[in-house]
Amino acid sequence: MATKSPIRVAVTGAAGNIGYALLFRIASGEMLGKDQPVILQLLEIPAEGPQKALKGVAMELEDCAFPLLQDMVLTDDANVAFKDVNWALLVGSKPRGPGMERADLLKDNGKIFIAQGKAIDAVAADDARVAVVGNPCNTNVMIAAAQAKRLPVDRFTAMVRLDENRGRAQLAKKAGVSINEVTDLFIYGNHSPTMFADFTHAKIGGKAAAEVIGDEAWLKNDYLPTVGKRGAAIIEARGLSSAASAANALIDHVHDLTTVGKVHSVAVKSEGRYGFNPDVWAGMPVRTTETGYEVLTSYEMDDFAKSKIALTNEELVGERETVKDMLG
Repeated sequence: MATKSPIRVAVTGAAGNIGYALLFRIASGEMLGKDQPVILQLLEIPAEGPQKALKGVAMELEDCAFPLLQDMVLTDDANVAFKDVNWALLVGSKPRGPGMERADLLKDNGKIFIAQGKAIDAVAADDARVAVVGNPCNTNVMIAAAQAKRLPVDRFTAMVRLDENRGRAQLAKKAGVSINEVTDLFIYGNHSPTMFADFTHAKIGGKAAAEVIGDEAWLKNDYLPTVGKRGAAIIEARGLSSAASAANALIDHVHDLTTVGKVHSVAVKSEGRYGFNPDVWAGMPVRTTETGYEVLTSYEMDDFAKSKIALTNEELVGERETVKDMLG
């Protein structure tokens, strides 16, 4: 059987905590398939510490002797990292420091994603796709996509899969069932505490989740805040932000975007669907197709769901307003 041509995967922030949890799983074939060779193109900031750490990560990847890992490129230059890539996984972003305003964080990260968006559009492969993880990811992907003149807007996605995974896990735990029993749980809006984990259409064992749980107050008052604030709870417990679970969600995000027929939550340009502002990037359900994905627009929202979507839309519109001068 002929060996497949390698897929080039760029990862930014490659020596960080998420990168470290991610790279070995990509190299083992978990993301793109156990018969798909990969070339990893790893970007870190041009400082001695991160570059040295990146070399160490690369040494470990070599020592794993992954049959699918054909080559690695280590660099501090975005034009090198994104050259001819088929997937650009934008994991690295500037974290929020003590006393830092969200508006300042948005603008500081915006500068990073302007540069990366331009580089990807200039040098990536014609079929390149982009997945943004670095927060605030919905607005960062909007900024990156705004730089693109060559690549179409639907190639740019942001990750809300961690919220979907968290939401499914909480429903499974409450119902006392296997995670596989929980389906049709989709995330709408921003990857932030305002996002809406739509339990109103979720199913447990094929039945309406709300009926199986039988506790509307818990769903509205406990479940939604637990999912929305899970990241903060993990920081409180671990002293570090989610890394392994974020890497796992990114594996799921890309795997399902490359598996025809999968239905899952992805942040895409809303185009006005589900009552979102047409120009913001919002989580919503998509089905993977042969040529990309299609947004599922068939879910009818009740007044409660509409009120939750309105709140997360308001936040996304505010973020867009903060960075409007970065959108070209």
